[in-house]
Amino acid sequence: MIDFVRNVRLWFAPEEVREEGRTPDYRFSLANERTFLAWLRTALALIGGGFAVDQFLPHLRWEWRVGLALALLTAGVLCSLRAINHWVRCERAMRRGEDLPASRFPALLSVVVAVVAVVMVAVVLTGRAG
Repeated sequence: MIDFVRNVRLWFAPEEVREEGRTPDYRFSLANERTFLAWLRTALALIGGGFAVDQFLPHLRWEWRVGLALALLTAGVLCSLRAINHWVRCERAMRRGEDLPASRFPALLSVVVAVVAVVMVAVVLTGRAG
């Protein structure tokens, strides 16, 4: 828990990350930044998908529409928070010469998106739109 709190503080103090270890090859730092941006694009897509479900499926029963929209919006929020946390953890690991941190988040995100997709297919096939 203490390491997580330290990481949260480092989200807003990247100069402190630079004080650790040695400067890695810039290509690795830039690749880490591109990965961060890819996670942010994913988060924005999930948030957009959540709003789309809510706004563009008015004939879908309220419970289904709100449930699916909230699942996508929550996944988007978690994805954006995970992006910065993962960037800091990877940057610190590279500077220290350690292995990159492992994460279960990609698997969790995949399962959430798959469940939402399966529910959407079931809603479409059963005609629970109204």
